[in-house]
Amino acid sequence: MKTLKFLSAAIFAFTLMCGTTTFAQKAKTVGGAPMYPSKNIIENAVNSKDHTTLVAAVKAAGLVEILQGKGPFTVFAPVNAAFDKLPAGTVQTLLKPENKPMLQGVLTYHVVAGNWSAADIMAAIKKNGGTYEAKTVQGGKLVFKMEGKDLVVIDEKGGKAKITIADVNQSNGVIHVVDTVLMHK
Repeated sequence: MKTLKFLSAAIFAFTLMCGTTTFAQKAKTVGGAPMYPSKNIIENAVNSKDHTTLVAAVKAAGLVEILQGKGPFTVFAPVNAAFDKLPAGTVQTLLKPENKPMLQGVLTYHVVAGNWSAADIMAAIKKNGGTYEAKTVQGGKLVFKMEGKDLVVIDEKGGKAKITIADVNQSNGVIHVVDTVLMHK
């Protein structure tokens, strides 16, 4: 009887522990806010204080509905500090209504169709001899490679972005936080 009670208690504790661990692994914190895999890219991004510029740009570009769609999308999401690295006035110019097509091009250059985890990207890099090239939704190309332990993205102008937070799972894809805005030709 004591063995049965002990075994029942052990199974209950193990189940509780696994449930808590699973939940903790699923939600990542980005910009001070938890990112829930049950929410879509937009529903999560609006809560990140590190992505207010990106969210404003997505709204100005009219891309909210698309990024709330079924997907799946892999988004390389620049933080506010990445936008701050751009030449003075660039963001303000891009946010003007007359520059909407240009802004859409910049933003869709940060999106790859499909659900690409960091492990998937690293496996493709290894399989292809050290680099992997992916086509963006905008139509341009991004090149991925490892620099030491860092997974980096190289844009068509030679700029490099480091993935600082990988595998932020969403209901319609995955976000990888990057430290630099990627630019197409």
